[in-house]
Amino acid sequence: MTASYPATRLRRTRTAAWSRALHRETVMTSADLIWPLFVIEGKGAEEPVASLPGVSRWSIDGIVARAKEAVELGIPAIALFPNTPDAKRSEDGAEAYNSDNLMCRTIRGVRDAVGGDLGILTDVALDPYTTHGQDGLLDARGYVVNDDTVAVLVDQAVVQAEAGADIVAPSDMMDGRVHAIRMALEMGGHHNVQIMAYSAKFASAFYGPFRDAVGSGDRLKGDKKSYQLDPANGDEAMREIAFDIAEGADSVMVKPGLAYLDVIARARARFDVPIFAYQVSGEYALIEAGVAAGVGEREPLLMEKLIAFKRAGCAGILTYHAPLAARVLNG
Repeated sequence: MTASYPATRLRRTRTAAWSRALHRETVMTSADLIWPLFVIEGKGAEEPVASLPGVSRWSIDGIVARAKEAVELGIPAIALFPNTPDAKRSEDGAEAYNSDNLMCRTIRGVRDAVGGDLGILTDVALDPYTTHGQDGLLDARGYVVNDDTVAVLVDQAVVQAEAGADIVAPSDMMDGRVHAIRMALEMGGHHNVQIMAYSAKFASAFYGPFRDAVGSGDRLKGDKKSYQLDPANGDEAMREIAFDIAEGADSVMVKPGLAYLDVIARARARFDVPIFAYQVSGEYALIEAGVAAGVGEREPLLMEKLIAFKRAGCAGILTYHAPLAARVLNG
């Protein structure tokens, strides 16, 4: 029998708050959040990121304090991104696999402070370590070479795992890097270190504030279109995800998130692995700009966007608004 009015009134279940809660299809908790954090050298240091209002770079002690806050808020993991000092950046990004670099010292500092109560996700890419701002090594023509870059990424992932990372997240978009990293982790005895692959990372205009935060924006020579996905290509994104899963990824990411909800939904329908979205720096900044301009209130704008990620099929979301969202979700 076909439902019809007035026997069926779809507004009935929307009448009261208790009923709306009872019939809610998509549920989000603070356990769905990952908090990205930027780390700098020093002690007691905080540097606000001008293009990301409300976001700062912190020295290791500040990151430790944020990690403890995450535990208190029920946020299960943080994601670390270093702003490497100029003197330690190079053409080949060798600082990336220095076992005593800023990233590794931060991992150890957080692990010592919070033990196993918080997951630590680390970025595997060379752009915070190179003088040219690209995610890989360059040949004489300025082209980002694939296989030589993968070899460096493997070394970078291994030192992060040795320092105590729980999840290594290759964000470089080189072919074959997930398989190479997985094999190296297995050979090194890091059997339980997860790989969250940035599998569908698009060549987006929304990354500018992030590049400011890690100090690669002004250094970037050229663009990243030879390795990041064309925003027009959804089918190619599915191929990238399929390859990374076959190579050993435990979870995959779509980045950016909001402009690619269709990609998230397609991936959720096709692949039986957790799909994560990154609410990237430009998306964060647009919310803050909208609030400053008086076009809306921060919390409703934020929560509507986050629930869209969950509704599309995400297992979790990386967002700079994680502490605010957790407080809202925790009541």
